[in-house]
Amino acid sequence: MDLKRIQDVKQRFNIIGNSPKLLKAIDVALQVANTDLSVLIVGESGVGKEFFPKIIHQNSSRKHNKYFAVNCGAIPEGTIDSELFGHLKGSFTGAIEERKGYFAEADKGTIFLDEIGELPLSTQARLLRVLETGEYIKVGSSTVEKTNVRVVAATNVDLTDAIAKGRFRQDLYFRLNSILINVPPLRERPEDAELLFRKFAFDFSEAYHTPPARLTEDGKRMLASYSWPGNIRQLKNVTEQICLLSEQREITAEILQDFLPPVNRNLPMLMDAGENSGDTFANEREILYKILFELRKDVNMMKDQLSKLTGASATQTSAETFQPDTNPANTIVISQPKEAPASVRMPHAYDVDDAEMVEESISIQDNERELIKKALIRNRGKRKNAALELGISERTLYRKIKLYQLEDV
Repeated sequence: MDLKRIQDVKQRFNIIGNSPKLLKAIDVALQVANTDLSVLIVGESGVGKEFFPKIIHQNSSRKHNKYFAVNCGAIPEGTIDSELFGHLKGSFTGAIEERKGYFAEADKGTIFLDEIGELPLSTQARLLRVLETGEYIKVGSSTVEKTNVRVVAATNVDLTDAIAKGRFRQDLYFRLNSILINVPPLRERPEDAELLFRKFAFDFSEAYHTPPARLTEDGKRMLASYSWPGNIRQLKNVTEQICLLSEQREITAEILQDFLPPVNRNLPMLMDAGENSGDTFANEREILYKILFELRKDVNMMKDQLSKLTGASATQTSAETFQPDTNPANTIVISQPKEAPASVRMPHAYDVDDAEMVEESISIQDNERELIKKALIRNRGKRKNAALELGISERTLYRKIKLYQLEDV
């Protein structure tokens, strides 16, 4: 391992950390840079996989040619073939002129395919042909064209599991996996957490003209022991929040704890997803759970307020039930305490008789829209971060943004 060369790369690409696992990943990237082998980069979301294709390209014989980074998960399924391979004029609605794809533009250069696991199966077949022969066909054409492109791919999903479920081609996996680079998650390199915090804290103090935040000894221990499910991206966001919101510049474990969300935020299964469940359902189930639980929280809050206003006992107000209905109306059934005064009735004008339960239809779509809007605002419009927070793929989020007309958020 050439430590001097690795140190030069770290300085050039602003990579922070001295973990042996990180150094090994950089070393592998440098060793394969001057070859034309396909490289597959694996690692959790937020670990910094995007640096490695740049390292490979800039240390290869292709460094003076073009480099393209393509987020496969952010391109709609209906247009991704056109984006990658180009199309002829009139080949589909909206194709008002001929267009080159990324593989044509990146000829003799490097193309980085991020989130490769999100590619549709039909596009995977086209990509396999390019990797094996350098040949591709534009959308709407019958002419075979050639390109000479180095492909580096990255994913945060288990491709072997995707192969078992029929969502990823096994032959493409083996073709991409000529060289594997595994980028370690932050919890496996705890010695780097403090270095990253110091770097981010300095950058934000410069940006916001505030004194830099510093960790106390117990703060350093907590930083190193936290599991960081969002990895470096999460650490950067937490550091920014501390620099902006904390009145103290000496960050103790107690202060740091206020900015760290609970690690285990898994929601219980409300329904069983069988092996044949559709991909859309699998991607969107988690966001549905969050909507339902936020609704329950709102209902519980209204229940407590009503209990205080009416003087009802805890026993009287515990009759409320929350359950998702499976009928087409998508209703949530709420049983309300009896004899609520008209002046303190719950929203949507619940009318309560002596022996009657009232069904209130709550639009799942409206609440889903509000949840997505809040996530976009919290993440300052960064859709990749919002998708990570919501627990859905970036492609699903893009579709939902278009559906609910949230492009300007």
